[in-house]
Amino acid sequence: MSAGETGGPAPAERSAELRRQIHEHDHRYYVLDDPVVSDQDYDALLAELRGLEAADPELVVPDSPTQRVGGKASERFPAARHRLPMLSLANARSEDELRAWVTRMRAHLAREGFANARFAYVSEPKIDGLAISLLYENGELVRGATRGDGEIGEDVTPNLRTIRAIPLRIDEAPDLVEVRGEVYLPVAAFAALNEQRAAAGESTFMNPRNSAAGSLRQLDPAVTASRPLSMWSYGVGALQGKKPFARHSDALAWLRERGFRVNPDVMVHDDDDIEAAIERCRFWEQRRTQLDYEIDGVVVKVDDAEQQFRLGAVGRDPRGQIAWKFAPTTATTVLRSIMWNVGRVGALHPFAVLEPVGVGGVTVKLATLHNEEDLLRKDVRPGDEVIVTRAGDVIPQVISPAPHAAARPDRAPPPRPPERCPSCGTPTTKPEGSVFTICPNRAGCPGQLFQQVKHFVSRGAIDIEGLGEERVGKFLSDGVIADAADLYALTVERLGALEGFQETSARNLVAAIAASRERPFARVLFALGLEEVGFVTARNLAQRFRSIDALMAASAEEIATTPGIGEKVAATVVRELSTPGVASLIGRLRAAGLAFEQQGSAPGEGPLSEKTLVLTGALPTLTREQATERILAAGGRVTSSVSKATDYLVAGDSPGSKLDKAERLGVSVIGEEELQGLLAGGQGS
Repeated sequence: MSAGETGGPAPAERSAELRRQIHEHDHRYYVLDDPVVSDQDYDALLAELRGLEAADPELVVPDSPTQRVGGKASERFPAARHRLPMLSLANARSEDELRAWVTRMRAHLAREGFANARFAYVSEPKIDGLAISLLYENGELVRGATRGDGEIGEDVTPNLRTIRAIPLRIDEAPDLVEVRGEVYLPVAAFAALNEQRAAAGESTFMNPRNSAAGSLRQLDPAVTASRPLSMWSYGVGALQGKKPFARHSDALAWLRERGFRVNPDVMVHDDDDIEAAIERCRFWEQRRTQLDYEIDGVVVKVDDAEQQFRLGAVGRDPRGQIAWKFAPTTATTVLRSIMWNVGRVGALHPFAVLEPVGVGGVTVKLATLHNEEDLLRKDVRPGDEVIVTRAGDVIPQVISPAPHAAARPDRAPPPRPPERCPSCGTPTTKPEGSVFTICPNRAGCPGQLFQQVKHFVSRGAIDIEGLGEERVGKFLSDGVIADAADLYALTVERLGALEGFQETSARNLVAAIAASRERPFARVLFALGLEEVGFVTARNLAQRFRSIDALMAASAEEIATTPGIGEKVAATVVRELSTPGVASLIGRLRAAGLAFEQQGSAPGEGPLSEKTLVLTGALPTLTREQATERILAAGGRVTSSVSKATDYLVAGDSPGSKLDKAERLGVSVIGEEELQGLLAGGQGS
């Protein structure tokens, strides 16, 4: 049955419409830096067009997007023709697709007379940035260009020269070498740049790759230089005056030796082991949020250069390389409305109700907007198309309106916080200098009480397994508990009488509550939910004062001598601890057996006395929290950033940029085994 008979467009009509849409999206992305669809949606359009063309080759026309690699070079910059085409990669989104890629390669080589081929693979994180080409003649950087359409890019040499990660000269260089890499903007810098642009009334970038492109394609190199761009090198293109590399991994080693940044997480998988490469892809899918740069997948390549050559390319895709793509962590959708929640200390938090959209492998319907000042700065309004992001288990958040949203003539007015608390109806107030409108009903607002108990039982605080948000709400609404201290009076019999509990689940929860009595003082202090007291502040206060009695007796001036705590926070801590409700809760929790005294060595005492340590990466057996607690108990200090004052960097798997900085500063780098030795009183290097 033909397409016309089923009511759908004919293949020729549909392919023409797909070409038109893809060309428009290419123009918006590559030329205007203003994309309006996600990478996933763009890939779906391109895949549909490829399918139509594969079914009917007569549909392939010279200007089809399938016949080129990227976007047309901007006329703002001189054209730069590449010595060798810069191809893009085919995508795999499942283990079966990756295995099918191997099957296709073997079949192709068999047709070429090379049966029973065996492969070594190289896997490396796929940086979400902008592909570039660096051309060196006799060791000197003479040209830097974007990929463009794969044949012709943009000459952005002055801008690339501002990036400190790019060597301007290389030693022991051949007559000519082309280095290929990916320019990117670190995650923290991307967030800061978007905040600055939003505050200045400028359009924000949709994702780190878009921001890297916008930063690099500036007419004024000083603008590029003002943004902390960096680069990972991932291969060698044109080469003259030197024997070609036998393996891709050899080329990477050569680049690393000459000062190029080559990702330390590149891994070679020998013995035809595609399963090891698949395992590495899964590894990075779980660890991607631990990096200080965005990755959107893993690139898997055949390591042998001769095999790569014989495999060749099909259309725009080299047969010997493929990209395992992750579910996108950024998407655009429509903001339906803005609602408000009351927090544990009365602050009203705005959140977005969204048209459901897939982000990071889940469907997102709600997203945080942080506070009303942030809401005003971002200028998102109901009806806007907005950019939403989600990384790992982080709560989804609205970054900004899509770049074109502000042009809508019928845009809604800016949202304002409610005049009455949405939980208890109390008139709201806006304290001077605060970024939050608040509900002042601290003692009687059910919304605040719910948030307080939810925080108390959460991970990082008291961490009671099996007691989640839904169950906390049910306990409070049914009168099972009136506050967090009541949890310690619950019995198996009492829980067993409640709907949804069997004897086993009741016993498990009572056991989990009992186990929470073992949490250290710092976590108990954090669990109280005092205003301005986050986990690090609670930890520092516990180390400084050693007991709740000493802390409650301290003046604001004494508290302000604690590392990381200023006068304003100190005054808030004094006010919070003197509140009758807080004092009563502390007394009841102490009676229930929770720890209100610090164990271990005081600062300046113990085997790690006066030592400052930084943790990075995943340790083999200790969580970050466990390692921190043991270091503090040994009299040491734990900070979040590496400096000349750091004594040891404790590095686990996937350490990131902290390891680079430690090595530059000459800071001692140790692993978990060496840390255990220090904790036991051994001598460090």
